[in-house]
Amino acid sequence: MFESVLIANRGEIAVRIARTCREMGLRTVAVYSTVDRDSAVVRLADEAVQIGPGPSRRSYLSAPAIIEAARRTGADAIHPGYGFLSEDPDFAEICEADGITFIGPPPAVMAALGDKARTRGIMAGLGLPVLPGTTDAVESAAHARAVAEEIGFPLIIKAVAGGGGRGVRVVRDPASFLGEFAAARAEAQLLFGDNRVYIERYLESARHVEVQVLTDRYGNGIHLGERDCSVQRRHQKLIEESPAPGLPQHMVDRMTAAAVTGALGVGYVGAGTFEFLVGGGDDFHLMEVNCRLQVEHPVSELVTGVDLVRQQILVAAGERLALTQADVTPRGTAIECRLNVEDPARGFVPTPGELTRFDLPAGPFVRVDTHGYAGYRVPADYDSLLAKVVVWAPDRTQALARMARALDECAVEGPGVATTRDFLRSTLDHPLFRAAKHDTSLVDTMLTGLQPDTTEAPGRH
Repeated sequence: MFESVLIANRGEIAVRIARTCREMGLRTVAVYSTVDRDSAVVRLADEAVQIGPGPSRRSYLSAPAIIEAARRTGADAIHPGYGFLSEDPDFAEICEADGITFIGPPPAVMAALGDKARTRGIMAGLGLPVLPGTTDAVESAAHARAVAEEIGFPLIIKAVAGGGGRGVRVVRDPASFLGEFAAARAEAQLLFGDNRVYIERYLESARHVEVQVLTDRYGNGIHLGERDCSVQRRHQKLIEESPAPGLPQHMVDRMTAAAVTGALGVGYVGAGTFEFLVGGGDDFHLMEVNCRLQVEHPVSELVTGVDLVRQQILVAAGERLALTQADVTPRGTAIECRLNVEDPARGFVPTPGELTRFDLPAGPFVRVDTHGYAGYRVPADYDSLLAKVVVWAPDRTQALARMARALDECAVEGPGVATTRDFLRSTLDHPLFRAAKHDTSLVDTMLTGLQPDTTEAPGRH
């Protein structure tokens, strides 16, 4: 087992990782930029190292700075959290070359699955369903036009190196396709330093459902059930829940089995997520595989009782999974709401600033993962996620009531600071969401004031 873990991240996920490390008796090292010097993880960790100025590319994305911090502090493992360097195979290789364990999948597996087009081909070869589209990057306008003619509209153009909902363009009008293709390549280059894109069929009314998998280096693998992540704005998730409401059990069984098959088929090691689109009927299709801990991992933890960060650390240390699939028995319903420092009334523009009031919910079966506190200044340099409010209850009806109560208890204030609390609260009350008939268009529906049919969805069977 490791003695010291460096947490190569910031915000709520850095705090969450540090807490599990402390419970495991592991020494923690936090890294921080100059604008994060007063962050909660700096206070919580056993040691903290400043690695650069505010901009991510000069701090949290600086592999040399993070490796040097690990050397200086004697850290023998690095947990990357999510985002930043968490899915960078080059960084994982650098760690390996330096004798530091990267808490994540092998670099070669990460490189293969990080290429979203290549992932489609690999998983299709393992028997997982994928939407019509390309399994390689589309390099020219002529090639793109031929693909579009073959699969038809609407379609979606995605960055090969993309992730986190970025680098995605939906095209419904053939006349605008080539312009969108060129714009997508330029955007991919700007966001990821890689202009390659791929194309697949777009499902207009679909749910976004993902499966949490956990594997070790000895060929053992399990899943921790599924999560519904359909409440999104511009492909950025806002609310997640487990289990996915209203899905027939036979579909869930097929989907979770497919995820484990895919993970074991590529030699995956650690915690990972297989993301699927669920259309009409019993069909589901793989979108991508995320080689890291997800923001929404707490809902899986609450329904299964499994600490995913602990399992990541144990697997990275070379231990076999102590859990079998029979040991995982999801119970009840967990819901997570992302409390972002954004103003929905102004197009969800970020609203960084000092928090003069920071009251969070508590009570039975309420969990809050956050790095905020009264007096904390939210920097403008990073993602606007401030807190994750997560609740558990024996069933979805009680979970919705508990989340509504928890959000009502949230009070975050400061000069110029706004949050998504009220928007989240409105989403909980939306008839489509309450009836579990929502899909990825729900937020757009809310913002445009449309009111589709709200007939009750069938329960799980």
